[in-house]
Amino acid sequence: MKLTFWGAAGTVTGSMHLIETGAKRYLLDCGLYQGRRKEADLKNRRLPLEGGSIDAVVLSHAHMDHSGNLPTLVKSGFSGPIFTTPASLDLCGWMLRDSAHIQEKDAEFVNKRREHRKAFGIENGVVEPLYTMEDAERTLPLFRPVAYHATQELEPHLSYECYDAGHILGSSFLRLTDTSGPAPVRLLFSGDLGRPGLPIIRDPEPMPPADYLILESTYGARLHKSAAHVVNKLREVVNRTANRGGRIIVPAFAVGRTQQLVLLLHQLANQKQIPNIPIFVDSPLALNVTAVHRAHPECFNQETRAYLEQGEDPFGFRRLQYVRDAAESKKLNDLHGPFVVISASGMCEQGRILHHLRNNIEDGRNTVLITGFQAADTLGRKLVEKWPEVRIFGEPMRVRAEISSLDELSGHADQHELLDWVRPLAGRLRKVFLVHGEPQQAAAFAKVLRSDFGLDVAVPTPGQSFELV
Repeated sequence: MKLTFWGAAGTVTGSMHLIETGAKRYLLDCGLYQGRRKEADLKNRRLPLEGGSIDAVVLSHAHMDHSGNLPTLVKSGFSGPIFTTPASLDLCGWMLRDSAHIQEKDAEFVNKRREHRKAFGIENGVVEPLYTMEDAERTLPLFRPVAYHATQELEPHLSYECYDAGHILGSSFLRLTDTSGPAPVRLLFSGDLGRPGLPIIRDPEPMPPADYLILESTYGARLHKSAAHVVNKLREVVNRTANRGGRIIVPAFAVGRTQQLVLLLHQLANQKQIPNIPIFVDSPLALNVTAVHRAHPECFNQETRAYLEQGEDPFGFRRLQYVRDAAESKKLNDLHGPFVVISASGMCEQGRILHHLRNNIEDGRNTVLITGFQAADTLGRKLVEKWPEVRIFGEPMRVRAEISSLDELSGHADQHELLDWVRPLAGRLRKVFLVHGEPQQAAAFAKVLRSDFGLDVAVPTPGQSFELV
């Protein structure tokens, strides 16, 4: 078995790892790279592999940095199966369509103004969408559901099983088993590993025995604050901003983070711990994704199932309004008084959140509440780093709003949580490959894995290959 790293190697986004067994080739994930606009656009368009050379894709979960470039792969000739969990399949049905719609609309918007085209390095031509709705629709019939713990054969001597990763609804880590040699070779891919105690979803399952491990390192050198503090911090931000008459603008991933925030705000509203102000989820995708959550209660933890047992909708309450139509979204700019608006995308790179930021970021009464990891060079990262001025749709904007972070809701395991997951079976591992992390995070985590467990750890670069025997 040969393993080659193409995406999320030396960076956090764009997950894509190639498995080769004789004449067959498989991809683990096919995600969008996110970062500087021009660089990201070039990387996403120029796949390192021809789609027609890939026999199948095994997808860990539905987040765009893991699934979002599947339509580009199809455009380049891929027509094989895409294996993933039933919940991830349902999420991707909405997410890839939404991504295609945004690609089309963003290209249309950028082409109207020369300064926006310059951001892509195009002054006289036009910006083409990365892929279209037609490309997304050609991709969706290729998906095949595989339940947790079921064995899926990829070829006579290669199969895989998936386990609950506790990151978002339907997220999984995968163990591939190659029996073509004298002894089985087992490769484990963590995908994005979640944290114990997160709202809605179950905790990550224990790591099963493996010979090789591809492990994420997003927070490889960091520790999270306890998730138990998240409700208090959210309450303080809402009350502080409302008291000065401001708006709380929340960039949030439509999958996972939005539903977590809605559930926490539901709890605070029930307990009368936040003022009686309107709360909007301004994202057609989040509305559709929430419907998928309702359809998959088998993925819920006991706390969330308790809402259902009591006849309550965990994702709906009196003050909450879901906004689907673009005209309704624009009307939010004319509202007076404080309110909360949750909108995608989580890293502030596309979608309706950009319009909310443009209309609110220069008002010191408002708060921008960042609720997840922000990749390098994204607008969200610049806000977290407290840049005094940022560009939105190519226009310079002064950052006068309060910028606050809710790191406790991170869906990624931190260093201690990753070590706890690996520890019980670390002695059986022949090698660990660290991916999905910025260089400093991966290097620091590699050092800890070597010192604590004596492991052979590699931090691969794009295009680097390893023979697994």
